Amino acid sequence: MLFLHDIDPIAFSLGPIDVHWYGVMYLLGFAAAWWLGRSRILAGRLPGVDMNGFSDLLFYAMLGVVLGGRIGYMLFYATADFLANPLILLRVWEGGMSFHGGLLGVLIAGWWWTRKHKLHFFDTIDFVAPLVPLGLGFGRLGNFIGGELYGKFTNAGWGVIFPHSPLKDVPAGLPAMEQLLSAAQIQQDYAAGLLTQYARHPSQLYEALLEGLVMFLVLWFYSMKPRPRYAVSGLFALLYGCFRFLVEFVRMPDNGVYVAFDWLTRGQILSLPLIVLGLVLLAMSRRAPVLQPVLPLEEKKA
Repeated sequence: MLFLHDIDPIAFSLGPIDVHWYGVMYLLGFAAAWWLGRSRILAGRLPGVDMNGFSDLLFYAMLGVVLGGRIGYMLFYATADFLANPLILLRVWEGGMSFHGGLLGVLIAGWWWTRKHKLHFFDTIDFVAPLVPLGLGFGRLGNFIGGELYGKFTNAGWGVIFPHSPLKDVPAGLPAMEQLLSAAQIQQDYAAGLLTQYARHPSQLYEALLEGLVMFLVLWFYSMKPRPRYAVSGLFALLYGCFRFLVEFVRMPDNGVYVAFDWLTRGQILSLPLIVLGLVLLAMSRRAPVLQPVLPLEEKKA
């Protein structure tokens, strides 16, 4: 019931350059979005847009994810460090990406692309929403492999042991493993079953399951039939906000600091507007038109 996290975060090296699994997961997420989006474009789910237009949309969205995610992380979770040294924004190899910042980045990129193609903004967002969850799931797997964004202690004899986590929430009298043991001793004590008290919730895997697989299945099958404008976007916002809010109860707060009540986290606060937005969009969808599929010109000619 215990798993010792001993995964190398580096997938492979190209000379002096180390390629981390987290970066590989980002690429898998973008590849999945392209593959899924291609099938939706060919099915006419975004009328007036061909594969060239979709490729532009995906490129803008990729920029929005990376730039928005990095800027959002610095503003939401590392404001003091950013103000002290603004150039830290460029040090992406050190990690630090925010979903909420990435979401804002995608929305801005989508608005720019939509304005260029003279479409309704939410027709574009409804099209994009089902393409996102698999990328979220891959990203959370990257977090798990990297041993970051780990959960709280299970205190139940099961969970994952993260030897290199800075244990800011260690119970009284229990020292951090990396201060107490060498790598060899950690392996030896793990085999002997002496590290049960260090077991944590694998919150990254919980999020990969909920925000990734479950959200993808719900949104993908829901959007297979034409839906009213705002409905798919609203369902995405509602599901993510609820899932993230719930998982935060077993996840260590960012920077180890609760915002209030010794349980409310910044992630939960940022998720509340998404829950409200999701409910509002779903309510708006009840009186909105349904976008009917229109096959691309090249598909009609074929």
